[in-house]
Amino acid sequence: MSDAPKAPSPTPGYLVWRLANKWRTAVDQALAPLNLTHAQYVLLASLSGMERSGRQPSQRELADHTGLEALYVSKLARSLEAAGLVRRTRDAEDTRVVRLALTDEGRTTVRPAIDAVQLLLGQLLAPLGGLGDPRTDDFKRTLTELLDTPLG
Repeated sequence: MSDAPKAPSPTPGYLVWRLANKWRTAVDQALAPLNLTHAQYVLLASLSGMERSGRQPSQRELADHTGLEALYVSKLARSLEAAGLVRRTRDAEDTRVVRLALTDEGRTTVRPAIDAVQLLLGQLLAPLGGLGDPRTDDFKRTLTELLDTPLG
């Protein structure tokens, strides 16, 4: 019998941090050939999804949807507009509001990016049985519950 001290098990916070870093690094590597950053991808893919549901979101709505800071979304949107991927327009009823839309080039660019990230997601979720597995659904519910829990 060994008297060596047992290593403490990692905390849930540490594991979430490690998983988030692993995911971000993998997405950055997958998107590098497409000349997109992870943050640009989040904005483009979210905008694509919102457009498919018939919405033309404001920068604020996109910030709320993605969890990114509104100022950062504004900066990203301006850089994506300069790259020809996003169109920014003032709202007709409230000129303080900036609406976002994908350009044709943006739609062409976001499709392979979404495919690359979906492939990664399948790899990440393989230990849970993949995208359609009930364990993955439980994992999503748990993550959503944690994200919806207010802090402070």
